[in-house]
Amino acid sequence: MPYILNIESATTLCSVSLSKDGKLMAYKELNDGFTHAENLHLFIDDVLKEAQVQVKKLNAIAVSKGPGSYTGLRIGTSAAKGLAYALGIPLISVGTLEILSNHYLITKNAYTYFCPMIDARRMEVYTALYDQDLATIIPVQALIVDEQSIQTFREFSEIYFFGNGMQKCQNALSTLANARFIDGVVPSAKYMCSMSFNKFNNKDFENLAYFEPFYLKDFLITAKKK
Repeated sequence: MPYILNIESATTLCSVSLSKDGKLMAYKELNDGFTHAENLHLFIDDVLKEAQVQVKKLNAIAVSKGPGSYTGLRIGTSAAKGLAYALGIPLISVGTLEILSNHYLITKNAYTYFCPMIDARRMEVYTALYDQDLATIIPVQALIVDEQSIQTFREFSEIYFFGNGMQKCQNALSTLANARFIDGVVPSAKYMCSMSFNKFNNKDFENLAYFEPFYLKDFLITAKKK
């Protein structure tokens, strides 16, 4: 009967959920830019209070590991590692692109291919391709979307594209006859519950001392526009 606190901070959505036996008990989230530093710990407290679960009752902490925003991932990981260390409980990580796909699987129960996309500047996205069982067909990569790079997707049957990186690529992807597009799919902590529960049962835990988010690309510092 594990209680698992789930943290998602890889995009502009700051999201926290609490699950029991893989079922959602409570959640709180805000998609208002990168407000993670201000809101994440407040949301953790709010979710625990709503579910009337004391923090010492938690059995594990799960965090979205990326890829995604460098700063968002750092904040989420720091919070997750701090709680796991203080409570002496396991740390679980879940891929952000898998969380995006699980969102659609849970809400639509469809049988096809899923291609989540997270914005990674200009015409580049973090993406992967999964089947209806979340088995990896194309591994996670940083993809520059153009007429040449999308040819790989032509060999598959119907593919659903979604995520905050999908919109900017939609014109290019629309040239694919098998492309379908879904708006409003975000990597919410609500959709981490079953995934973190399965990892808990399989004892698929991270090394608390050495775990780092999956950035995929090096962090670049750019000059502020005047």
